[in-house]
Amino acid sequence: MELDRFDRQILQILQTDARISNQELADRIGLSPSPCLRRVRVLEESGLITDYRALLDAKALGLTLMALIHISMDRHTPERFNDFETAVAKIPEVLECLLITGQAADYQLKVVVKDLDAYQELLLKRITGIKGVSGVHSSFVLRRVVDKTAFCVTG
Repeated sequence: MELDRFDRQILQILQTDARISNQELADRIGLSPSPCLRRVRVLEESGLITDYRALLDAKALGLTLMALIHISMDRHTPERFNDFETAVAKIPEVLECLLITGQAADYQLKVVVKDLDAYQELLLKRITGIKGVSGVHSSFVLRRVVDKTAFCVTG
């Protein structure tokens, strides 16, 4: 899909304020409301806009510990990877699961839990119990330095 400056502006604004009204969005990019809404619908239908979400404050919810977990698998087969990915997708504390290269690990998980006890339970009772997990290395996040959800689409 070819994006023009209006499409790029719409994408940039919606990434930081998905609750903006169509009228305000149209005003900010210099279009009338009807063509602006049509453009947003096309961006949604094309799959460039995949979802709208609320971002929550983990600490305010009592989730004070974030960890990055590197997972090594015992075998590198499509079935083993698929089984792991299916299992880890069912764990609500897992915010992100990335299949990675360039490390001794095969996956990197980002998890958020209440505290160290909750982390220990998650790790020992649920993650290491997934068939094929042969190694785990954990790092705890001390501070988020950059924490974005928006892509740069200004071209």
